[in-house]
Amino acid sequence: MPNGGGNGEVVHGFPHLDAVRASITALYRRLSADGVRRYATSVAAADVAFGDEDDLHLGAQRVARALVRQLRLPEARMIVSFRRMEHAASVELAAGPEYFIELNDRFRSHRRDVGAALAHEITHVLLHRLDLGFPGTRDNEILTDVVTTYLGAGWLLLDAFREDAVSHQKLGYLTPEEFGYVLAKRAAAFGEDPSPWFTSPQAYEAWGRGREEAARDGRRPPLAGAGWAARHRYAKERRYGRAAAGVSYAFEGGGPATRVSFPCPVCWQRLRVPAGGRAARVRVRCRVCESVLECDA
Repeated sequence: MPNGGGNGEVVHGFPHLDAVRASITALYRRLSADGVRRYATSVAAADVAFGDEDDLHLGAQRVARALVRQLRLPEARMIVSFRRMEHAASVELAAGPEYFIELNDRFRSHRRDVGAALAHEITHVLLHRLDLGFPGTRDNEILTDVVTTYLGAGWLLLDAFREDAVSHQKLGYLTPEEFGYVLAKRAAAFGEDPSPWFTSPQAYEAWGRGREEAARDGRRPPLAGAGWAARHRYAKERRYGRAAAGVSYAFEGGGPATRVSFPCPVCWQRLRVPAGGRAARVRVRCRVCESVLECDA
């Protein structure tokens, strides 16, 4: 994981959104909807709290054990050490049963963020065991951030984001807003509100912007939650069988269209259903995340 402290600028916005959505799809495909639902409760803030009065190594081991439990890795024993290094943290992915995690020396005096660094590295262990990964370091690290967050430990990574006029700290590869987006996806899936756990005002703001972006996924045609103007444009394009540039849906069968494909707003799996006539309200079930969607197909 990159070392996010310094005086440079933090990238904001949603530059990795395609990779983020692909990561959510891959997670559901690998674990199944039932498997993802096993992580419906996030790690508790009290279980990963780490104050200056705590013993450095015993405290790090305690937090690591809590994250191992959260990510359902009961057989994985984490050995945590600290040293001077370029990155924030690293993990040795051997065969186990012991895994060695190294944290940057700066976490000796920034203990509130030890849980965030450990969460990312322990998720690498989970992905290693699941044999789930993407080609290329960038996409694979984005996958790690997304899985950490969607499975209930990544709110720590967002809460580690702090920024002022002279310095910043950000852990992970996602932007703060992208962490907020994934958290919002998780919150919608499990009815969870992570906002009380944030200690960083900047993290709370990023969560809000991510939540707004995530909400837009549920307002895209042919979903019934789309606004009037979007539904009107969709109906017109369906008659001619041609979707405008930049929209998320696509038509088949000429004009009028006979089928429409569009992304599931929960897991972003591509769905393909018949395109009906006027006011053709249908219920569509996603075969990957098992969400039932109301659509004006």
